[in-house]
Amino acid sequence: MALPESIRLQLVSDLNICRILNGMWQVSGAHGRIDRKAAIQSMFDYMDAGFTTWDLANHYGPAEEFIGEFRRQLIATRGEAALSHLQAFTKWVPRPGKMTKKLVEENINISRKRMGVDSLDLLQFHWWEYRDHNYLDALKYMAELREEGKIKHLALTNFDTQHLKIIVDNGIKIVSNQVQFSVIDRRPEVQMSQVCQQHDIKLLAYGTLCGGFLADKYLGTEPRGGELTTASLKKYKNMINAWGGWNLFQELLSTLKTIAQKHGVSIPNVAVRYVLDRPAVAGAIIGARLGVSQHIEDNARVFSFTIDTDDRNQIDTVLK
Repeated sequence: MALPESIRLQLVSDLNICRILNGMWQVSGAHGRIDRKAAIQSMFDYMDAGFTTWDLANHYGPAEEFIGEFRRQLIATRGEAALSHLQAFTKWVPRPGKMTKKLVEENINISRKRMGVDSLDLLQFHWWEYRDHNYLDALKYMAELREEGKIKHLALTNFDTQHLKIIVDNGIKIVSNQVQFSVIDRRPEVQMSQVCQQHDIKLLAYGTLCGGFLADKYLGTEPRGGELTTASLKKYKNMINAWGGWNLFQELLSTLKTIAQKHGVSIPNVAVRYVLDRPAVAGAIIGARLGVSQHIEDNARVFSFTIDTDDRNQIDTVLK
């Protein structure tokens, strides 16, 4: 299936992305064994289908090394020019504490070496202890590395609205913030989306499929403890229970199924499209279990239809 032009977005002037990003958390070790050779072949499959944008992190197991190997094989088989179609967004998640230019640069250099790049396309920074204000020093040093050409664009992961505003007020240019955003987790719409629109910051959404629960296979079927075989399934089953419980979730799945049948698509297609249509959202990250299972054809259908007003009203009725 050929992807429509609408699946691409100009994130910034020199960075055009696929709005469905391939998430690499699944190679971190919490989702079962990954065969390296099969994983790299799978990356070629995604690339050839038009899914050219990858989301990873320095702590996602061998994810950065996979990108480096994939780049080397792209050059070897298709030439240097093939790299221009690839976008790889990594993260840096340091332990809070005193930040120095040397410490920041050393860690950025590790990612650059692993990925085989002179400059990181997009570095997404996360900091989990806001009482430690050293995150501002880290960002200022990263901004200096951006000026030096080691980072092309600077972004955030899981920063709340208050601290996003503090960063912006300190004059640090941020391109995007990666946050959890799904049909059952709409917290970014409370304040984050508005602030992002004011400052030309985009949202990259993860958890959009609730670890795979927003799917046809779970309509009428509740998994038990032993069936929650991945970190994602365990995490999002707890979230569903906290959100409203399995019965309400079944009502939501049934509604999404009705909408999906109307448009000739799947429940995941509707769930992803719902989030992509929200203000400030640039892309949705969908996990790729490289070499294990693929959803390339199904993902391609996300832009084959439009959620209309009646569809949205049906969904909102459940969510209320």
